[in-house]
Amino acid sequence: MKAAKNRSVVMGKRTPWGTIIGVVVVVALLAGVIVYYLQASAPKRDQASRDEAAASFAPTASNPDPSKKIPGVVTKQYAGSVHILPTERVAYDQSPPFGGPHDGYWATCTGVVYPTAVRNENMVHALEHGTVWIAYNPDKVKGDQIPLLEARVKGKPYTMMSPYPGLDKPISLQSWGHQLKLDSADDPRIDQFIAALRTNPNGVYPEIGASCDALGKGMFDPANPPKFDPSKPGKDAKPMDYKGSTGAQGEQGGMPGTPPAGQ
Repeated sequence: MKAAKNRSVVMGKRTPWGTIIGVVVVVALLAGVIVYYLQASAPKRDQASRDEAAASFAPTASNPDPSKKIPGVVTKQYAGSVHILPTERVAYDQSPPFGGPHDGYWATCTGVVYPTAVRNENMVHALEHGTVWIAYNPDKVKGDQIPLLEARVKGKPYTMMSPYPGLDKPISLQSWGHQLKLDSADDPRIDQFIAALRTNPNGVYPEIGASCDALGKGMFDPANPPKFDPSKPGKDAKPMDYKGSTGAQGEQGGMPGTPPAGQ
């Protein structure tokens, strides 16, 4: 009986390896989830810090265009609401263009990151609605620079991003009448430009309150947008002082109209 009692005590003191292993597995899984979350959310958290740092560049009544204080910003005056047909091209005076005649259908600009280059004439129309367009040279911007740029755009209204083959700088930011070319996605001027010009209500772009929503097939389909044409515009391309094409889509997706007087 004494021996049996001793064996019972020994058996009662055995290490519960099954429980320990189970706890270790659960802890490891939780740790993995936490690490994954921290890594996945890092771009958003970092972008929140960049946005906060650029907040002083938000427009006010006394400072209607804070982009004038950003080194490197180029500005030009362009007439708005000059439309061409989907089959026509414009001989733009800048590359990428940031104003001038454009297609009657705007590019979807609801925080879209386009994987391929998009037709200039549609992108320019989106600028007219208060959008900031981030263009980048796909041969010069790669690796972790792409997610840095995407964090400024994804899911954010009145922003869009696309590759731009042949761009003379790695990165170029456009809003209507404004452009800033940069070398790195780490540059804080990107966030300053966006803070100053995206849907700026002080008359820096022609159509305050205009939509950025997708127009759909037959107009502008963000899933299959009109392709960028890298070739030089031909002799039939519309000049920068063009007055508009007969039958071009009316503003805000309205009915086709006739060109303004004086074409």
